[in-house]
Amino acid sequence: MNARILSIVESVLRQSSREKPADAVLRTELRREASLPPDMSAAVARAVFAWHRWRRWLDSNRLLSSQIPDAVELNERYRNDPASFSDEELAARAVPDWTSEQLKVSPAWARVLQTEPRLWLRARVGQGQALASALGESWVPPESAMSDSVEYRGREDLFRSPEFQAGDFEVQDLSSQAVGWLCDPKPGEAWWDACAGEGGKMLHLSDLMQNRGLIWASDRAPWRLKRLKLRAARAKAFNYRALIWEGAAKLPTKTKFDGVLLDAPCSGVGTWQRNPHARWTTTIDDVRELGSLQKELLGNVAPSVKPGGKLVYAVCTLTRAETLDVVSSFEMRFPEFKQLSLNNPLNPNATSTHGVWLWPQEVGGNGMFVAAWRREKAKPAAS
Repeated sequence: MNARILSIVESVLRQSSREKPADAVLRTELRREASLPPDMSAAVARAVFAWHRWRRWLDSNRLLSSQIPDAVELNERYRNDPASFSDEELAARAVPDWTSEQLKVSPAWARVLQTEPRLWLRARVGQGQALASALGESWVPPESAMSDSVEYRGREDLFRSPEFQAGDFEVQDLSSQAVGWLCDPKPGEAWWDACAGEGGKMLHLSDLMQNRGLIWASDRAPWRLKRLKLRAARAKAFNYRALIWEGAAKLPTKTKFDGVLLDAPCSGVGTWQRNPHARWTTTIDDVRELGSLQKELLGNVAPSVKPGGKLVYAVCTLTRAETLDVVSSFEMRFPEFKQLSLNNPLNPNATSTHGVWLWPQEVGGNGMFVAAWRREKAKPAAS
């Protein structure tokens, strides 16, 4: 391995911690190494993630500088000969031991966690094939519902492309795009994206609504909303209003919405393929605490849904405490909300049982869980 690459990788790994995620440290280090050629920057990123992906195969008694090449070699071996790793060892080593308490660690899931993630783009509505042709080295899934989703397989810096500068696409994971389709907002409606973050799903809702109607986009972090505004300007999305909301029972508006999306804070277990460092910083206590927070947030936003309106709950995790337990608790507290039957746009043959499950090995994107309810209209008083 190139000595400069090895030095940067080692620096990133030594700085990474629960408080400083590896992907954030990596971005900072690569900005400092601005003279690094693109292929070497890519090699640094692959090595950092390979180390976290294969860390339980590595000898912790060896120097970190010796472990890094071993991790890269394991990564290449798996890419070229996945059958050389047994299902049993992958299920046992690829995830922390507590995982099996919360979900089934199937061989198929463990195997996909050890592969490098795919890069997904979301084109403007109806422009998927046109974007794929313009960028080249791209693929559009055959499912008609996801015809605006594009997998990019090239190596160009897409953020420098004229298509990105023109707002023709967003970098957005395929499963995240599925959430927008499951919300199914209509032009002219009023929606609330309660935990909007940097606005990925909000921008999709705006596009599906043809920039008509109104979306309230809230988050607890001002810096995220600042990023949202920059992204919205580039995407030419204007039918939104951004505001701070910290999740309290006191709502930021008295408006009753046609739809509310709660993309709740979660453990991120569904992103472990893309973010292998998080496997080793997330604990079972985090899962339980976040499950309690999700129940609270869901209860807080429910009153803002108008009778006949829709409430959508989404999390990029697959743990029982953050999915079925949350759904069960909510339905006991709010019987006026009736769960909707959802069709999985990424796996049409899948059976919908208490929500839609998006597993990485089945859909090619992050793992996610989505549930939706319709608030019953008040029955007219008997005459």
